[in-house]
Amino acid sequence: MKLSFKNIEKQFSGLQVIDNFSREIDDGELVALVGPSGCGKSTLLHIAAGLEKPSGGVMLADGAPVQGPHPERTLMFQENALYPWLTLEQNVSLALEFQKNDKQQSRAEARLWLEKVNLAGFESYYPHQVSGGMRQRAALARAFISHPKALLLDEPFGALDALTRMTLQDALRQLIREAGPTVLLVTHDVDEALFLADRILVFSPRPATVLKEFSLARHEKTHDLSEFAAMRREILGLLGIHAEQDDVAKLIEEVEV
Repeated sequence: MKLSFKNIEKQFSGLQVIDNFSREIDDGELVALVGPSGCGKSTLLHIAAGLEKPSGGVMLADGAPVQGPHPERTLMFQENALYPWLTLEQNVSLALEFQKNDKQQSRAEARLWLEKVNLAGFESYYPHQVSGGMRQRAALARAFISHPKALLLDEPFGALDALTRMTLQDALRQLIREAGPTVLLVTHDVDEALFLADRILVFSPRPATVLKEFSLARHEKTHDLSEFAAMRREILGLLGIHAEQDDVAKLIEEVEV
């Protein structure tokens, strides 16, 4: 799915949050948005999802104006938003059941997706019985089960510890490789953006404008991002963070950008 932001503006009670934003996200591309808190990154996701209407401009999905939410565009938040009274299997299958699919077939499909995210054997567990990382794996399975054409991720791993976050990044990349959706990712983790993205857009403080766009060659990456050290320092510099190379990793953990 191709996502097109055409001269998007957004105001809340007279406050300009987004100022004349135009970009195209190509079919199958993963674009990461980084920038200061409150600069409008999540608002752009909500506009793409159809949860917010722009104050100006137009949002297009495959050339058609976005009029509201649609199963082809799935939004995933930092909080897993699993229903605590449902098992992991029931939570995942719910995405299909909402579309009035056969219940038994939906449950079978949910079990397959739970296996894909390494949760086989935990189908009958409730959210409170598993770790935060496992809950987020279930949320990933729920996001992918309806085979969305566009996946909109709002800091999906921001609440997890560093090791769990890296493991989930690997899982996400594998799911994206298999399913091939267009992905728009909001993240406060510059390393995450470098590891996952084909392009990174660095935003200014509110009202959001793009300070610089970075393109990353599509190839197999590891969590050793030394080849992107210069790019990482430049991104951090654009965000007002200046540090020696040895201090960068620590700052990424300590500073929300």
